[in-house]
Amino acid sequence: MTKAVRKAVIPVAGMGTRFLPATKSIPKEMLPVVDKPLIQYVIEEGLAAGIEEFILITSRGKHEIEDHFDHFAELEDQLKKKGKRALLELAESPILPAGAISAIRQQAPLGLGHAVWCARYAVAGEPFAVLLPDVLIKGDVSCLKQMTDAYADVGGNIIAVVDVPREHTNRYGILDPGAEKGNLIEVKGLVEKPDPAKAPSTLSIVGRYILDPAIFEELEKQEPGAGGEIQLTDSMQRLIGRQPFHGLRYEGTDYDCGDKLGFLKATVAYAMDRPDLAPGFKEFLKTVL
Repeated sequence: MTKAVRKAVIPVAGMGTRFLPATKSIPKEMLPVVDKPLIQYVIEEGLAAGIEEFILITSRGKHEIEDHFDHFAELEDQLKKKGKRALLELAESPILPAGAISAIRQQAPLGLGHAVWCARYAVAGEPFAVLLPDVLIKGDVSCLKQMTDAYADVGGNIIAVVDVPREHTNRYGILDPGAEKGNLIEVKGLVEKPDPAKAPSTLSIVGRYILDPAIFEELEKQEPGAGGEIQLTDSMQRLIGRQPFHGLRYEGTDYDCGDKLGFLKATVAYAMDRPDLAPGFKEFLKTVL
């Protein structure tokens, strides 16, 4: 019987240079899509999948992220006094139970694998999720919930995957796929950012992982990969054949919010899903298209 996935690691140590000058003074993970910051969407996805503990991998200047999920007594008191119950609920909606969120410093930007390795003591031998806050995945059922449901059946390691244009394979970790059963694909191998001519498929990893704690044995080796960084993909590759390893074609649409165009697309998609905004926003879009 597989253990439940209760913990999620969220790397948030990046500098967000693609969004300068906005990210000069606020973390990129706090940039709002409509009226919620990126990080809140990702935390909500985890909560919908049964995650009980969130481990932020941070760097200097990221305290606003932790503050967002804490009480702001002055604001809450003012809203209570003014009888603004709806606004009070919004202010309190991201607050997590005591002990449900913690932060660990990644002192140097040595890659995603290094960021995950920093959580080794907090994960404490359990299967865990990794959620990249640059990626929003919009669907009727959260992507991570689809993954935890699949994990309950097959165990091991599961990564969310989507087909990308072949000419873009050099931007992503790419699967060498095996047998397929429904939305699950056996993973025979993983290649980090392969040349399009040499890529074994066009199935790309999309910022959501469920990993066995054995990954830390590989990450402990601190071996640099593509770009001189410690790549999570390289350590996952070494688990293949030792443990079950699958890719999941999830149902939903992903938005790369680490990119300005992807961020704008996400803003439009989430705004159009809001009954209070969609009618007026749709009419505005007609005027500019």
